[in-house]
Amino acid sequence: MPKSRNRWIGLVFISMAISLVIIDGTIVNTIFPAIINDLNLNSTEVQWVQESYVLVFAALLLVWGSLADRIGRKLLLNIGIAIFIVASVWAGLTDSASSMILARVVQGIGGAMVLPTTLSLVNANFQGKERGIAFAVWGATIGGMVAVGPVLGGWLATDFSWRWAFGINLPLGIIILVGLLFFVPESKAEQRAGGIDIVGALISVVMFATLVFGLIEGRVYGWWEVNSKNQFAIGDFVWPETGISVIPVALLISALSMVLFALWERHREKQHKNVLLDLNLFSIASFRNGSIAALIISMGEFGILFAIPLWLQNVLGLSPISSGLVLLWLAGGAFMASGVGGALSGKLPAARAVQAGVAFELIGVIGIALVASAETGWGWIAPFLFVYGLGIGLATAQLTGVIMVDVPMEKIGQASGSQSTVRQVGSALGIAVLGTLLFTGTQSTFEDRLDELSVPASQQAFLVDAVVDSAGGAIPGIVDILTSQQVPESLAIEIQTAAGDSFTDGAKWSAWSAAIFLLLGFASTFKLGSRAPKRSSQRS
Repeated sequence: MPKSRNRWIGLVFISMAISLVIIDGTIVNTIFPAIINDLNLNSTEVQWVQESYVLVFAALLLVWGSLADRIGRKLLLNIGIAIFIVASVWAGLTDSASSMILARVVQGIGGAMVLPTTLSLVNANFQGKERGIAFAVWGATIGGMVAVGPVLGGWLATDFSWRWAFGINLPLGIIILVGLLFFVPESKAEQRAGGIDIVGALISVVMFATLVFGLIEGRVYGWWEVNSKNQFAIGDFVWPETGISVIPVALLISALSMVLFALWERHREKQHKNVLLDLNLFSIASFRNGSIAALIISMGEFGILFAIPLWLQNVLGLSPISSGLVLLWLAGGAFMASGVGGALSGKLPAARAVQAGVAFELIGVIGIALVASAETGWGWIAPFLFVYGLGIGLATAQLTGVIMVDVPMEKIGQASGSQSTVRQVGSALGIAVLGTLLFTGTQSTFEDRLDELSVPASQQAFLVDAVVDSAGGAIPGIVDILTSQQVPESLAIEIQTAAGDSFTDGAKWSAWSAAIFLLLGFASTFKLGSRAPKRSSQRS
C-alpha cells in the first residue's frame, strides 16, 4: 500500500487522466461547426468523426480492463495516455476527413485503455471509507468533465482554433504521465495458465462494435429497411439500396457473438485458463444488480446531454463558449457531489446515496422538460442543470462503489472493464433512442408548423432535411438562405422561429424520455445491495 499522502496525490493524476478522456468525448460537440467548415465534411463524414471514437472506445473497454490485470494497470494506463496524446496531435493537425476519422479511431483505442485502468487503480489503492471518498472524487470528475468539455472546446474554438481543442491534450497528457510515474504504484493480479484470451478478446470486440454501431446508426441507415437517403459504405463496398438495412444485420451479429462469447468464456473457465470476463462475477448480487442499474441510468443520463448543447447554440443562438458556460451549472453540481459523496461515505449506505443521486437527476431533467423554450432562454434551465449535475456526480460515484464492493481483488480489471462497458452501451443506447426522438420530434412538429405557414411541399422537404440533417445547425442561417431565394423576409423569420420552436419540442421529447429511463433506473436501484460474502482484504 503506498504512503497515504502519495495515494491522494496519485488520485489527482488518476482523475486528470480520466478527465482527459471524458473531455474529449464531449468537446467535439461545441467545435464541430468549425471542423465541418474547415474540412468540408459531408453528412456521412460528420457521423463517423463523432461516432468512430465512441464505437472503438466501447468495443475495447472489456479487453483492456482484463489485459491490465495481467500486464499491470499503471503500465496500460500510461500506454493509453501516450496513444491518446499522439492521436490528439494527429487530429489537431489533420486536413482531411479520412485522416480525422482515423485519428479519432486511435484516440478511442487509447481512451479505452484509460477508463477501466483508472477505476482499477482507485479500487486497488484505497480501502474502507477512503475508498468511498476516492470513488466519489473519481465519479464526480466524470460527471463534471462532461460539462467542462464543451466550455473548454467553446473557448478554444472561439478565441483560438478548433485544432487547439485537440492540441491541448499534449501538455496536459505529459503532466499526467509524469504524475502517474511518481505517485501511482503498479498493480496487477496473479494469472492462470493459458496466456491471454485472444479469441475471447476478438469475439468481444465484434460483439460490442456491432452493438454500438447498430444502436447509434439505426436512425441514419434504417432500423429495418434501408433508408434511401443514406447508404452504408466502407471503402469500395456499398450496401444495397433496397431490402434489409445494415442495422438488423449488425445487431444479429452482435447477438450471435454474445452467445459465442459466453460459451467460449465458460469453456476457458472449465479449463482453469485466463478468461476475458469471469461470468461468475454476475453471481455476485451487488455486481449484477448494480450493472443492470448502471445500464438503465446511463441511458437517461447521457442521452439528454447530447441534445442540450445543440439546443443552446442552434435555437438560443449562444456561441460555443457561452453554451459551454451554461453547462458549467451542471459541472458545479457534479463537483459539489464530490464533497457530498465523501461526507456521506460510511454514514449512508451507498445504495441509498445512488437513489438520492438518481432522484436529483429526475428532478433536473423533468424541470428542463417543463421550462425549456426559446422565449425563456437559458436562465430557467440553469438551476435544473445544477440539480442534474449534482445527481450525476452522486449517482456515478456511489454506483461504482456498489458495483465493485464485493469483487475479488484479482478480478477488478475485468469487473471495471465490464461495468464501464455496460455504461458505454447504456450511453450509446440512450443517445440512439433520445437522438432519434430529438430529430423525429423536430421533423414532425416542423412539418406541421410549415403546413400552417402554407410553405410549398417542395420547399418543406428542403427545410426539414436541412434542419434535421444538420442537427439544428442550419437554423441560424435559415433567414439568409430563404431571402436569397426571394422569400419575403417576414415569412423567412416566421419559418426560422418555427424551426427553433420545433427543435425545442424535439429536445423536450428527449428530456421526457430521459426521465422515463431514469425513473426505471430509480426503480432498479431498490435491488442494490450486497448479499455476497465480503472479499478478502488481500491486495494484489
